[in-house]
Amino acid sequence: MPTISTRVPEDLEAELEAYLESERLDRSTAVRKLLSEGLEAWRTERALERFADGEVSLTKAADLAGVSVWEFADLVADADDVWVSTDHLEADLDEL
Repeated sequence: MPTISTRVPEDLEAELEAYLESERLDRSTAVRKLLSEGLEAWRTERALERFADGEVSLTKAADLAGVSVWEFADLVADADDVWVSTDHLEADLDEL
């Protein structure tokens, strides 16, 4: 496993120490866990943005976020993003 080294401000280190005590983790495990959770959140946010902008389909966005289509659909609903563009909706209504 590769090693990553970084400098952090004192206030961030203090917060990390509190996290270590609260979660009863060693420093390496805690940093890996926090990094993993942060990257997961970033992937999800990015997938939601790309889906909302119409860059990717629901299926592709779910794949980018690393979740099932159904889980991603719930995330979209929670984010209050529009699933269908107004143009498509109006066209579909006209056909009815």
